[in-house]
Amino acid sequence: MADPLKAALAISGSGIEAQTHRMRIVSENIANANSTGNTPGSDPYSRKTITFASVMDRASGVAKVQVSHFGVDRTGYINQYDPSHIAADEKGMVKMPNVDMFMEIADMRETVRTYEANMQATKQAREMISMSIDLMRN
Repeated sequence: MADPLKAALAISGSGIEAQTHRMRIVSENIANANSTGNTPGSDPYSRKTITFASVMDRASGVAKVQVSHFGVDRTGYINQYDPSHIAADEKGMVKMPNVDMFMEIADMRETVRTYEANMQATKQAREMISMSIDLMRN
């Protein structure tokens, strides 16, 4: 088994990396919340998803988190009446992305909180390592 403080740093680091990927996905979804197709009846942007998994690091003997899958949300698109839109079909309906802004904002807040928690754990482990080194010097 690895040094517990180094293991804590590795675990927190994997959490920070995972949440960074999650923030990128949430940001893409928010940025494309109104991205429609370019031709009548074409599909708009599809909401992206991310899935995490716990993976055992054999070298250190600790369980880390990592991205296991990037996916696409298969829920239906929202139809909106706008006959003047370039992507409107013959009935004047435009397919809008399946991005729910409330869900994305909630995901973003959770991502930020989890990122901050991992940063705090990293900070505490580094401080404990520094304190241990200081004690060994005396």
